[in-house]
Amino acid sequence: MRILAIDYGDAHTGVAISDLTGLLAGYTAVIHTRREEEVLRRLGELIEEYGVEELVLGHPRNMDGTLGPRAEKAEGFALRLEEEFSLPVRLWDERRTTIDAHNILAFSGKNAKQRKKNVDAVAAALILEGYLTFRKSSL
Repeated sequence: MRILAIDYGDAHTGVAISDLTGLLAGYTAVIHTRREEEVLRRLGELIEEYGVEELVLGHPRNMDGTLGPRAEKAEGFALRLEEEFSLPVRLWDERRTTIDAHNILAFSGKNAKQRKKNVDAVAAALILEGYLTFRKSSL
């Protein structure tokens, strides 16, 4: 069962897709557009290409756990995903994923320009890894 994780942003949307077993994060990409319809179109292509059966959407809570405008935007996008693809959508707490993604890329020797290109894909992979770990421990 493949799972697709999404780090939805204003201009860049990171995507990570699990392997067939649903245990490991595999393919990652960044969708570069501000247009929601274009993000949905590209996600649809990936869902079809990889046979995705479940979506995990980053839910950007504030550090104190409260919900702000970004979380509300994610909740609205989750509804659009469910309507568009008829797949289950899980909201996943993504606090610190972007910070951790920047740190991972910096540690691997990427400069600021290289980090900017890849940070959303790495953040999506971190969301996916967190969710996959949760699923394994819940079995």
